[in-house]
Amino acid sequence: MKTVLRLLLPVMALSACDGPLSLYYREGESVSRLQTETTQCQVQAINEVPVANQVRQSPPTYWPGRTYCDGRGQCYRSAGWWQPGRVYTVDVNQGLRNQVEAQCMAKKGFRPVSLPPCKQADKSRAPAVPTTTLPPLTTQSCYVKYDNESFQIISPGQTG
Repeated sequence: MKTVLRLLLPVMALSACDGPLSLYYREGESVSRLQTETTQCQVQAINEVPVANQVRQSPPTYWPGRTYCDGRGQCYRSAGWWQPGRVYTVDVNQGLRNQVEAQCMAKKGFRPVSLPPCKQADKSRAPAVPTTTLPPLTTQSCYVKYDNESFQIISPGQTG
């Protein structure tokens, strides 16, 4: 659920590989209002808990030399070598910023949800219309992503 908290716009996180759709949810709310509220909470969170990047390095690895022997029984050893650790950056405030954003959204009545991509059978049974108002969810709810970054939430078995 942590990834939902880092989204600038919930639908922007969708990738071509069709992973789960993580977004904040409040039944009956418009998608545009959801996006506005999410952005406001993200701005509040970044103002209250700014980015605090730290550069870190994983430990180096030692690769010992090899022993080689020829047909006469004479052996020699090649030199070992060190592989330096990987250098990377960590935002040490990311977790706290995610909490501030989630609390802000909760105060506005939203909760985080994650929906799986729809199967082809579910896609073909529903008219292709992007969601503009968040519908009631069921355990079978899923989503379809469109090229323009919009999405459709489908709840198989529900009418309307």
